[in-house]
Amino acid sequence: MRRVDYAGGIVLLVATATAIAALARSVGLSEPFALTVAGMIGSYLSFVPEVHIEPEVVLLGVLPPLLYTAAINTSLIDFRANIRPILLLSVGLVLFTTFCVATVVWLLIPVPYSVAVALGAVVAPPDAVAATAVARRIGLPRQIVTILEGESLFNDATALVTLRTAIAASAGAVSVWTAGRDFLIAAGGGVLIGLATAFILAALRKRLTDPVLDTTLSLLAPFVAYLPAEHVHASGVIAVVVCGMMLGHAAPKLQNASSRIAERTNWRTVQFILESSVFLVIGLQLRSILENAWSSDLSHLRLILACAAVLAAVVLARLIWIIPAVRFLVLRARARNDPAPAWQFPAVVSWAGMRGVVTLAAVLLLPTDTPELDVLKLFALVVVAGTLLAQGSSLPWLVRRLNLRGPSRIEDALQEAQLLQRAGAAGLRTLDDAAGPDTPPAVVAALRARLEQRSNASWERLGPAEADHRTPSAEYRRLRLAMLAAERAEVLAVRAAGGVDHEVLQAVMTSLDVEESMIDRIEEVDDDARPEVLAGNGAACAHLAAAPITRVPDTPGRCGDCVAEESSWVHLRLCLDCGHVACCDSSPHAHASRHFAETGHPVMRSLEPGEEWRWCYVDEMLG
Repeated sequence: MRRVDYAGGIVLLVATATAIAALARSVGLSEPFALTVAGMIGSYLSFVPEVHIEPEVVLLGVLPPLLYTAAINTSLIDFRANIRPILLLSVGLVLFTTFCVATVVWLLIPVPYSVAVALGAVVAPPDAVAATAVARRIGLPRQIVTILEGESLFNDATALVTLRTAIAASAGAVSVWTAGRDFLIAAGGGVLIGLATAFILAALRKRLTDPVLDTTLSLLAPFVAYLPAEHVHASGVIAVVVCGMMLGHAAPKLQNASSRIAERTNWRTVQFILESSVFLVIGLQLRSILENAWSSDLSHLRLILACAAVLAAVVLARLIWIIPAVRFLVLRARARNDPAPAWQFPAVVSWAGMRGVVTLAAVLLLPTDTPELDVLKLFALVVVAGTLLAQGSSLPWLVRRLNLRGPSRIEDALQEAQLLQRAGAAGLRTLDDAAGPDTPPAVVAALRARLEQRSNASWERLGPAEADHRTPSAEYRRLRLAMLAAERAEVLAVRAAGGVDHEVLQAVMTSLDVEESMIDRIEEVDDDARPEVLAGNGAACAHLAAAPITRVPDTPGRCGDCVAEESSWVHLRLCLDCGHVACCDSSPHAHASRHFAETGHPVMRSLEPGEEWRWCYVDEMLG
């Protein structure tokens, strides 16, 4: 009966978390915020049972999968490009916060300093889920999201190694030198085991073509990396992160398309279930932890003040650390003639310090004989709830006040179209080489038409928004989906009538499903993502104000004039009047300027990846 109750409780927990997360998503609320508040309210409802969670459940069953799914989706290239700010936050800030909080706790309640350090390590690492969930929902610049993700991947390792060292120190079993040595061994060992695990799994993946087997291997990967690392007292967290980042980076070479799609879908599901359940559990523990701490030897006023002081120390430590860190990064940028980060970036990063899963698990690792254990648990819960409620709810407001904008969907569409154009050109070259005299012309024509249709669909997204006009690609998708629906209905009618084997029906249904999933569902860009002018240009330049953001290029990815004249170009420019692609003034023939002289079309824009500026030749103004 107990097993049935336990299983029923898990089902109810996951179902409730899913419902709350779905509701929060539908109304635009932060899911961690909504789940935590709902859990807090639920902890005071009489029919909601008291929730206890073992640390091993979180550290082994929750943390490795969550870290792994974040790691495989993290760009190794972007991580390397932002390695300095990530290390300053994931190592330096965690240690700084640990000792700031430790000093506050040591001064306010009667515990040894080593115990206070342990509590500091518990509350030091921000949570990957909470920070990036808010960051992606409100549309932060990608560099900020990369830094927050990178920080949260490695700060857990710093905090957990520090926690274990502090616990050992409280038992008198470690010195300062021993602690430093153990820290380096844990970090280095985690990196080595993560690399070794990734190498072994990569070798196995090269031999697996079945998506089911490959996905099974993927689900085992975080535990295969975590368990050996923990067994030899290295950092399992670092091992999982390193393994995940390496496998994610190599996935296009190791896995086939079906395996990558299956892995992505399965891990998104696992991530959603674990994240939603954990944040709900955080809130459900409020009542029991609060009641236990309230009955401690400390006075209620002292307990309240201590909770506020610990929460303030966590928030202020991050703000204080960011100032010299930003100064260091600015000096480094100037020394290398790189652009310095805008002041809005560190302002947002300093406020994106929400705590969550790791803090919940780490506080449960404290030994049962730890002085004032119930009070320390309350401190941890106050930090988690306080940062989620205060910082998580106010971060969108701060981003709006600082006028920070997320990635431009129109720019993403432009880069996507250019990249697809280059990929398509490579495919056509291979088609010309691989097609032989025995290849039916109809096959070659069909392949060329497919590439042309895909390329046109990507460029059509950049055209002007016309409510009454449906692009050819959109019309193709609409009609083909209607045809597939009719075909599926006919198959179902045959199934209902009987007379066809089940295996045959399943094979036909699968082929229809696969084709539907392969149809390019390129959604039309939303109206707010298709601004006709750039904000603020109207008063400065009438030509910039009247010009659209982009046009469909006549020769994507190349300067047609340079090709005709057998010359080369440096950068490409796009006429926003007629869509003509020409080369810049740094190119040998400066076809962009020649195009303006010949046509009088006033505005050109950059056609280089990541550049969205526009130039007016008439008023000589940049917008």
